[in-house]
Amino acid sequence: MLSGFEKALLAILLITLMMGMGTTLDRSSVRIIAKSPKGIVIGVASQFGWMPLVAFGLAKALSLPNELALGLVLIGCTPGGTTSNLFAYFSKANVALSIGMTAVSTAVAVVAMPAVLWLYGSAFTDAQVALPIKDIVITLVLVLIPVWIGMGIRAKSASVAKWVERVGAWSGLGVLVLLVGTAVLNQRATFAEIPFNAYVAAVALGGVGMVLGYATATAVKLQESDRRAVALETGIQNSALAIGIVVATFPEAQHELLLRMPLLYALCVLLSASGVTAFFRWRPVPAQDTLASTR
Repeated sequence: MLSGFEKALLAILLITLMMGMGTTLDRSSVRIIAKSPKGIVIGVASQFGWMPLVAFGLAKALSLPNELALGLVLIGCTPGGTTSNLFAYFSKANVALSIGMTAVSTAVAVVAMPAVLWLYGSAFTDAQVALPIKDIVITLVLVLIPVWIGMGIRAKSASVAKWVERVGAWSGLGVLVLLVGTAVLNQRATFAEIPFNAYVAAVALGGVGMVLGYATATAVKLQESDRRAVALETGIQNSALAIGIVVATFPEAQHELLLRMPLLYALCVLLSASGVTAFFRWRPVPAQDTLASTR
């Protein structure tokens, strides 16, 4: 389904996103995690607890075909990405907490993602479609290499790291938009064949994730800026990683069907997250929350 050009874009996207993430990590990241353990715990529980379960429930409730269901579950099992950090910034959320949640969930993903994917995804496999768990683990480990490079840049020069971080965030988002846009334009007939219930699932996964994240953060009495960070981090999964895993680990003959849901989700979550961000910007953050999130 993806052309050679689109696969090259995907590789650039993953490298820039993960390297940009790495440049945000230093000793202060550990302090952030220690300072906001509730948010971090909620983030990990979201990414590998209820988000895979929500994806599985939507796939079953909407009776998605196996390939679409497996693609949806794959999205539900991925950690957060730097796109959520960017939306957190524009939403006046606690960006430091968002970055900390992304970092921890990405590290945990090497073990947790294959486990929950096997748990929920096995229900949608058959003789034609199998889960290449070993290859997925290898891919996740390799994806961490740009993160380590980013951390090395941070250790050498904070000013260069800041530049790489910004370039990574913005170029990553730009390439993601371009990747999804070119896929939609070049595969219009393919997207027209996707059933309506798949569109419902793609919209619902991100939307339900954001609502659950905000509600859980509210229940444990996090401040408003933290609630927004948790909501966005929960609902915005790393769709680029999901697409990369399909391309790198599944047989090429299965790409067209398996990539439909990750690409569709990527498009839908960018739109829904933009709407949520507009709402958050319209709704002011209490002054004490703003001060606390910048300390």
